[in-house]
Amino acid sequence: MLPELAVAVVWTLWAASWIAAAVWRDPAAQRPAFAQEAPYRIATILGVVLLFIGTSPLLPHQYRFWDLSLAAQWVLVALTVAGLAFTWWARIHLGRLWSSSVTKKADHRIVDTGPYAIVRHPIYTGILAGIFATAAMRGAPISFVGAILATYGFMIKARLEERFLREQLGAETYESYRRRVPMLIPFGPKSG
Repeated sequence: MLPELAVAVVWTLWAASWIAAAVWRDPAAQRPAFAQEAPYRIATILGVVLLFIGTSPLLPHQYRFWDLSLAAQWVLVALTVAGLAFTWWARIHLGRLWSSSVTKKADHRIVDTGPYAIVRHPIYTGILAGIFATAAMRGAPISFVGAILATYGFMIKARLEERFLREQLGAETYESYRRRVPMLIPFGPKSG
């Protein structure tokens, strides 16, 4: 199996399982208006489209920064798998508090154990690790533009989520967590 095909299969299986598991969550008690969520959704979706169109048959003569060896490509497939596995660890650890959009659940609380003790947004961290590994494997400029655009979308969402949680759960409670745990990059800056 070629690494390009393998990474496509990995992303497809991850997306299908992620969507199927959406039934395993509590209903939202409160959420921001759609207009507040639209910017991150648009940026993220466009970024993902650009990531995967980067070396597609639709752009057969797409310039590539590099052509990696087969071994290097498999390492990047493994990094994609590791990033997506990290998202599943976070989602399972979060349990029924998970939501695809920014929401407050009944009995919502700050989860600061497991992957949430490493970064405040481990699902975004894992997805971005997979996205950048995939972009590096593809080597196409448009794939990197997609990765950067998706990162921008996740940054918007993370900041919206943090603002929302500060308001809903109490500023001091959330700020205490924010001072202890970095936003997206393990061992990175704590605030963000």
